[in-house]
Amino acid sequence: MSAFTTARRIEFRDTDAAGIVHFSAFFLWMESAEHELLRRVGIPIFDHQSNGTIASWPRVSVSCDYKSPIHFGGEIAITILVEEIGRTSITYGFRFEQAGIWVAQGRVVVVRCLLHPEANPAAVPIPADIVTRIRPFCAAS
Repeated sequence: MSAFTTARRIEFRDTDAAGIVHFSAFFLWMESAEHELLRRVGIPIFDHQSNGTIASWPRVSVSCDYKSPIHFGGEIAITILVEEIGRTSITYGFRFEQAGIWVAQGRVVVVRCLLHPEANPAAVPIPADIVTRIRPFCAAS
């Protein structure tokens, strides 16, 4: 098992009127950290297919539980583990810490889909090479 960890500086825009990080900032940080992981292992976020469609990763479920408030100016560490790789989906677990204190945890489920200009996204199996690249970050590896 190998977690992927990245960090973000807490910006003023991330806070609410009380100076506490707004709940929505965690959702943006999860997506940003996920994209950073995908770039690190060479998985495109928008994968242009030979037939003119694009494969991507729409979210089908997102959640976050908050344990402690944090404020502008600090740094947040974001750790990602792949909790599950399904036939068409990946479930990511996120842990947020500030100065070693656990402040939140989140989960995101994405589905590999073909994006058609004239139709709804269509779920497709995750290619074996993508599974191979992401598997080192699985909690069960």
